[in-house]
Amino acid sequence: MTKLPSATYPWSVAQLRIALAQVNSTVGDLDGNAASIVEWTRRAADAGAHLVAFPEMMLTGYPVEDLALRASFVEASRRALERLARTLADEGLGDLPVVTGHLGSRTGGDGGAGQPAGSPLNAAAWLHGGAVRVSSAKHHLPNYGVFDEYRIFVRGDRLPVVRVHGVDVATVICEDLWQDGGPASVTRAAGAGLLLAVNASPYERDKDDARLDLCARRAREAGCALAYVNMVGGQDELVFDGDSLIVGPDGTPLARAPQFTEHLLVTDLTLPAAEPGVPLRMHDTPVEAPDGSTITVDRHVLSAEPLPAYPAEPPTVAEPLDGLAEIYAALVLGTRDYVRKNGFRSVVLGLSGGIDSALVATIAADAIGPENVHAVLLPSRYSSEGSVVDAEELVKRQGVNGRTVPIAGMVEAFEKQLDLHGLAAENLQARIRANVWMALSNEHGHLVLTGGNKSELATGYSTLYGDSAGGFAPIKDVFKLTVWDLARWRNTQTGTGLPFLYPFAQEPIPDVIIEKEPSAELRPDQRDRDTLPEYTVLDPILADYVERDMGRDALVAAGHDPALVERAIRLVDIAEYKRRQYPPGPKITPKNFGRDRRLPITNRWREPSSRD
Repeated sequence: MTKLPSATYPWSVAQLRIALAQVNSTVGDLDGNAASIVEWTRRAADAGAHLVAFPEMMLTGYPVEDLALRASFVEASRRALERLARTLADEGLGDLPVVTGHLGSRTGGDGGAGQPAGSPLNAAAWLHGGAVRVSSAKHHLPNYGVFDEYRIFVRGDRLPVVRVHGVDVATVICEDLWQDGGPASVTRAAGAGLLLAVNASPYERDKDDARLDLCARRAREAGCALAYVNMVGGQDELVFDGDSLIVGPDGTPLARAPQFTEHLLVTDLTLPAAEPGVPLRMHDTPVEAPDGSTITVDRHVLSAEPLPAYPAEPPTVAEPLDGLAEIYAALVLGTRDYVRKNGFRSVVLGLSGGIDSALVATIAADAIGPENVHAVLLPSRYSSEGSVVDAEELVKRQGVNGRTVPIAGMVEAFEKQLDLHGLAAENLQARIRANVWMALSNEHGHLVLTGGNKSELATGYSTLYGDSAGGFAPIKDVFKLTVWDLARWRNTQTGTGLPFLYPFAQEPIPDVIIEKEPSAELRPDQRDRDTLPEYTVLDPILADYVERDMGRDALVAAGHDPALVERAIRLVDIAEYKRRQYPPGPKITPKNFGRDRRLPITNRWREPSSRD
């Protein structure tokens, strides 16, 4: 095994115009994703780019989950990659190197004991001249949070270093940046002038700062500039925010793409020219990585000579969105893509006059246009006049389709047949409302949007097969206090022209809805505080218990009231069966209910209380 010496700075430099295509792919749509690669490659060529890079698993979409274990899908991905390379050449784009993520498999691999069947690979390929010139696989396979890649992929052990116009470009895949050691750590020793990372990094609150810090640190470790291209778009519960970026060898930000929108980030870089003394083609050079693994540096040459000097264009540096803006953008994009990618054209939701359904209606209108949103008002004997009027005002302001279906008569029909009291009678009303939504969904092909927030979902404050019914839950990962914050923020954005906002003529959510005390209105004078602690004290407890996995003693030590802690823990623990049956919704926090937090339903473990 060879241990390469640290690279010294070459005596010459070279220019390279790189294009990072942060684009939206769809899982399983091989032809559609390939067509998108061709389209954006043409845009890169028109912009004079010398290299264009696409996100992780771009060709197949991400995450493919257990599709990776299906031999027919892996084979289809292989054929699609080869076909894509030929298509690029046929379209006159064969001279422009294209780097794209794809699904591959280890040649001759049959998995074996403890390995996924078929030895699938999370891979990145270089396409050039009508052929697949080189492909390498992800080394670090994440196995935490929403990721379970160790279960479905085998890890790679190569670092491709490809010479493009005299610059040696090393390629790694997403998690290879996040973990110490592995391919990224041998980039300096390999003498690369640019480290290119292809990514499908899901959004969560405040992650953009962590990514920038990570890229800066890895660039300094590698001793070269780093280009980070990230996916954009929604896939089930995950939202990818783009935010592609380039940093210099010292970690200084050079260019940055906007969040939550497709974008081609084109940047001129001045980089170290490749050392002429290094063989132009040297395969199978093993290097010992700091994590103890052996990484093989695999060298290829596409174009050896640097380009003649040319005038560089000024770089683009997009400002990141602030906290509430990026959360709202994630919810809109996640909702839009779930609707669009699953073949729906319209949505239906119950509009109660409360804050949750008001925010969901607004998100839906921003996502797919108000003309495609159908709001149903379902007043019962306990609905206040104000709630009905407030809901009607929201319909008027936003221009969504409004329809009133009184349910009092339906409830009375059930009550003639069933003798129900208390909670059973309350839940009956909620389930009748859900029946109306589902009937309209079946009749007109609408997707039903569920209005519950994370505070309600955590504590079980919802009716199973009632207000929890639906196909998608836009605010499932949004605590109640943040629901109010987002509603207030959205009301300040009228006419701002942000790309993910619909230009309403006035504030889309009436102030009276934001200001009123929340109530399910299933019994006389009902208020949320009759059943739950005030959200100002409940939400911080829930965040610490659900997202940070703090136990009872840790919660009390953090300053939460002991009695409220025990009450909140009990509510959360006994509601697991409800959450398991809840629709998917966009993930915006470090730990959502669903892919992130997986607990057994049948579970007798309870946090020790002060009485134990």
